[in-house]
Amino acid sequence: MSRSDTDTDAGRIGVLIMAYGTPRHPGEIEAYYTDIRRGNPPSPEQLADLTARYSAIGGTSPLAARTDDQRAAIQEALDELAPGRYRTVLGLKHADPKIEDAVNALGAEGCTRIVGLVLAPHFSSMSVGQYLARARAAGEPLGIDVVGIESWATEPPYIDFLVEQVTSGLARLPDATTVLFTAHSLPQRVVDGGDPYPDELQSTAKAVADGVPLTSASSWMTAWQSAGRTPEPWLGPDVLEVIDDLADAHAAEGLLVCACGFVSDHLEVLYDLDIEARKRAEGRGLSFARTECLNDNPAVMSALAARIHAAAR
Repeated sequence: MSRSDTDTDAGRIGVLIMAYGTPRHPGEIEAYYTDIRRGNPPSPEQLADLTARYSAIGGTSPLAARTDDQRAAIQEALDELAPGRYRTVLGLKHADPKIEDAVNALGAEGCTRIVGLVLAPHFSSMSVGQYLARARAAGEPLGIDVVGIESWATEPPYIDFLVEQVTSGLARLPDATTVLFTAHSLPQRVVDGGDPYPDELQSTAKAVADGVPLTSASSWMTAWQSAGRTPEPWLGPDVLEVIDDLADAHAAEGLLVCACGFVSDHLEVLYDLDIEARKRAEGRGLSFARTECLNDNPAVMSALAARIHAAAR
């Protein structure tokens, strides 16, 4: 290890791992939903609907625990690269600890530089861009320089993980199976303004398709899921629409969903895919499977730590 990698020579660097957040227990669901709605409490019907979705997957989402595990794994990998140099904390968008509180905590510990990483592989101004903007806004009055990692859509260990998952999933399904690469939908206006989000998803999907390989152009496609319940148009096609189209056209016997836009087990995977999409697919006569989320996969967490270490230099 070179002397420049030690905390004495380079100064301790804060690492801000950012994620969406989730209620840790049912009592937090209303406050969480209110925060998503920018301080407007949900109606009783809206709250009951969200609570029922959480109940269907066991009461609450495992996302909080998964995110904690990811932060710990990244810290461990950073300690192997440069012992004592990095202090890694979580900052969440809609739950505690909030992004701003995490930046303040790192500042109180004496960090003057922060590397920000969002636990989402695909850049969008509405997701990753907003997280990093909040971190920078919180750091500026404290004199903290925030450097952000904007995308890891084609990070090799991440692609390798997905290739392995898709290969394994296809082995359990009929030969005539379509692989559907999904990510969270966004309002159409965001993309109309030039946002690269669809291209980011496409780059991941193509890298995985090339790695498996998926030789037929009709054997894979991208789609969107979990669109917000607002009047404005959202990115499509939605995964449920794709299922209906495949069934109507008799274009596939099986469907393998690779939710590559999500890095952890959580509501949008465990309910929207495992319950809702599975029910739609099987009801239309399609065999259905989903690839696993990476969660705290050691190879991917180490790769993200390496990206952080490089950004800190």
